[in-house]
Amino acid sequence: MRSSPSRLPFPDKVRHIIPVNPHAYWKSRLPVVEKALDRLISPKAHPALIHKAMRYSLLAGGKRLRPILCLAAARAAGGSESLALPSACAVECIHTYSLIHDDLPCMDDDNFRRGRPTNHRVFGEAVAVLAGDGLLTEAFASVARTKPNRRFSPADLVKELAHASGSLGLIAGQILDLDSEKKRIPLKKLMEIHRAKTGALITTSLRLGAMSVGAKPEMIRHLTHFGQALGLAFQVIDDILDITSTKEKLGKSIGKDQSSGKATYPRLLGLNGARREADRLTAAARSALRPLGAPAAPLLAIADALLCRDH
Repeated sequence: MRSSPSRLPFPDKVRHIIPVNPHAYWKSRLPVVEKALDRLISPKAHPALIHKAMRYSLLAGGKRLRPILCLAAARAAGGSESLALPSACAVECIHTYSLIHDDLPCMDDDNFRRGRPTNHRVFGEAVAVLAGDGLLTEAFASVARTKPNRRFSPADLVKELAHASGSLGLIAGQILDLDSEKKRIPLKKLMEIHRAKTGALITTSLRLGAMSVGAKPEMIRHLTHFGQALGLAFQVIDDILDITSTKEKLGKSIGKDQSSGKATYPRLLGLNGARREADRLTAAARSALRPLGAPAAPLLAIADALLCRDH
């Protein structure tokens, strides 16, 4: 991966946003997110087995990209990040459930996730399926706890999350991805897959954060464009790392996409072409933040950090 995003064609106005250290911002928000997730699923809840399995995957660490984007979007919209915490927990529950199910033998058949055995390897396939179901359901309970504001009710946020995670969003991406295995598909089709499979939840994380604080439609539109570009850039880099990184760095099996014949950006564009596409999409994400000014600095920093990540 390239070591610095400084070569990207950033718009002049974006350059003038006061930079934020992405690692410092991320580090400062992680304890808030982790504490909220820990409270969400009680270790004393019964039946003990299912809640232990849910907590096993939900509290396994990870980047927490989606909840942190949710909080940063609330801040960019001029509101309190605390108001976005129910939504932040909800998107991480959805993401974790999708990983549990994605790792199952009937799907990608992975043995490692976030540096440790996958849920079904520890608890068995039946419990893993139910743990994913439990997290999916808890996501909607969490987002429904959002305080209403003058523009959006909790029902509006539930609808937003359902659209992104349902058969027109994340699940649509999953089924299109499965259907494309061992096929040579055009770039347009690959982008369609990942706008749904990866991009939909990333974009909705931003939208929910802004909606939680009653953001204006124009603000949500800018954040939507940012999320759409960022979601694709994230997936391009993920595809690159599946080839160039290590199991120790990624915390999961590498080379799985290639061995299973999945359509990926390096497969279609080559490694150098995929890196150029990641650059292009990150520049587009940054451009979408131009009208937001200084409050968007954390989001800008996150986009840069994701472009240069090695895990």
